[in-house]
This record gives sequence, C-alpha cells and structure tokens, in this order.
Amino acid sequence: MIERWMADPDPGLVPPARTPEVRLESHGETLLGVMHVPAGPGPHPVVVLLHGFPGNERNFDLAQALRRAGYATLVFHYRGSWGVGGSYSWRNVLADAAHVTRIVREQPPTEALDPNRVAVVGHSLGGFAALHTAAGDPDVKAVVSIAGFDFGGAAQRGLADPGAREALRAMFGEDLLPLRGTSAEQLLEEAETNAGDFALAGLDTQLKHRPVLLVAGGNDTVAPPELHHEPLVAAYDGAEHVVLPDDHVLSGHRQALTKVVVEFLDRHL
Repeated sequence: MIERWMADPDPGLVPPARTPEVRLESHGETLLGVMHVPAGPGPHPVVVLLHGFPGNERNFDLAQALRRAGYATLVFHYRGSWGVGGSYSWRNVLADAAHVTRIVREQPPTEALDPNRVAVVGHSLGGFAALHTAAGDPDVKAVVSIAGFDFGGAAQRGLADPGAREALRAMFGEDLLPLRGTSAEQLLEEAETNAGDFALAGLDTQLKHRPVLLVAGGNDTVAPPELHHEPLVAAYDGAEHVVLPDDHVLSGHRQALTKVVVEFLDRHL
C-alpha cells in the first residue's frame, strides 16, 4: 500500500498544488520563504517547518511529503541568514519563529489555509525553536522536534566544563558564512547569558499534556540523544518519542521520519 504522502495528488483537483514564494515581515525585516500548498480547495492545515543552524539542511523532502499528505508547509529563513536583512542571533530565531507562526494564523500569506490547525516542526536549532514557539503559543496545535539541539542545556554544560565550552564555540564558528551580524563568541555569550531561559527541560509546564513528538538519531554526534533527547522525554509528561538508528539529519531514514511525523500530525491536527 502506498502511503498518501508518497503519492502525487489527483490531477483533477482544483486548484493544483503550488509553491508560491512568500515574504513575511518580522521586526522590521523581510523574511524569505516558500509555501508548499496542497492541491484542492482546502482549507489546509498548516505546518511551519523550521530549519537548523545555519540552514544547510532545510528538509524540503519533508515539506514536499507533508504537502502530498494535505498539509500546507512553510519554510523560511530567519533574520540575518542566507541574505535576509538584520542580525542573526538565537533570540532573533526564536522571535521570528513565534512571529511567523502567528502570521500564518492571523494574516495567512496565501489563500486556503486553516488558521485553526497550525503545527510547528523543526530540526536541530529548528527543534529548539519549535518547542519554544509551542510553549509560548497555546494556539499551536502540535509540535515536533527532530534531533532538537538544547542550546540552554549545552550552554550550562559549557559553563561547568571549559572543554565543552570550547567545543560549543568551535561548532558555532564553523557555520558563520551564511550569517550576518554575529560571531562564534557572540553566539556563545548569548547562549550562556540565557542558559536558564533557553533550557528545553524548563518548558515542561507549558508543554504538559500538549501534543509533542520528540525524534532523535541514535547515532547523532551533534545532538547526542543522552544529552538532548532523553532529558526531554523525562521532563515532558505524555510526549511521544522515537529514536531512529541514524545521524543528526536522519540521513538514511527520511521515509521512516516522514511516516512518524505525518502519522503524529494526523492524530493531533
């Protein structure tokens, strides 16, 4: 049996599937993105799909599959990244994620979207931002973190261990080319200054009894599950959780990942 997220839409559906460019204003800057709109009149449930740091992997395969499954899926760049104006920072990523999620409900960037069925899905930094967005916005109906990176927890470990701190600084410094207005030192300082607020386990009260899916890669060396996944499984009451035997991008399990995400959204959105 072919899953619906694998099958192209009925060619008779009107309007056909489309992929409009969208421009979204956030805190004085124009964010660039694309909306993957399913075929048919809708209204379609919406997924805001948040990419990681710095955004080399944008999970467009997941966006396309979600569209085939009937979910309008928005992918966009944060301030200060990939040619978008403004300065890049962790706080700006969180603010942009929250703002865009509100926009798709209150001022949909294209027609046929259902503002009452909005979910947030994110990978790595995007998983971090997705969990913070859902925690701060009770109108988010479901949230998925894929190999989420806990910047607060990592910063706390760095403050206690100089070796871990230097490894974190070096990781931030490796991916600055697509970013503007920041540096490894600035990103590290921001994470340390906000370590308590950023720590994902601290979102347990806001996410308690909310539809949450945590996906980890069992062989992930960027966000090792024992540090970034298992503490959240313990902290979040009722969260669904899956570990796939793969790396940080789930490189060899993209269909398994898609199946898990689609089935979760089908249950909750």
